[in-house]
Amino acid sequence: MKTIHWIQAAMFAAIMGVLGFLPPIPLSFTPVPISFQTIGVMIAGGVLGARLGALSQVIFLLTVAAGAPLLAGGRGGLAVFAGPSAGFLISWIAGAFVVGLLVDKAAKVTVKRTFVANVVGGVAVLYAIGIPVQSAVTGVALQEVAIASMAFIPGDLLKSVAAALLVPKLRTALQAVPSFRRAA
Repeated sequence: MKTIHWIQAAMFAAIMGVLGFLPPIPLSFTPVPISFQTIGVMIAGGVLGARLGALSQVIFLLTVAAGAPLLAGGRGGLAVFAGPSAGFLISWIAGAFVVGLLVDKAAKVTVKRTFVANVVGGVAVLYAIGIPVQSAVTGVALQEVAIASMAFIPGDLLKSVAAALLVPKLRTALQAVPSFRRAA
């Protein structure tokens, strides 16, 4: 992997940090707040591809684990990986990978195909990992956590649409930049 690929992944990790400055929206019935950082997962995977998108999330989460307060609400440190949001945080790696994989496999990157990739990788994968971990950490039944998590779906679908509108344009614009070569 070339230095430019590491830089690209680090840039998207930084974007995740900036998104963490947007305040979380707490919900009374779940310890996991609404965060704008999930759109960063979708955009990272869609623009960088599977491997670099996932790497960007690894870099971001390692930075958070080291204590940087870059998660929504100014959270950071190892303790966040033992809390109710832990599964969702870790799922960002797989989510960005799946979004990137699906976008890369598309014959043509369109808004519709990117939206589907975002819903599968940026929503379904995150829920598939995050909900069981939240249930295990909190001791709340899996079904109850899954039902409470349904409140996040409208916002996640809106984020999926927004990222689907951005990703094809960003990919087109970045292809014109000679130094922006995506890793194979």
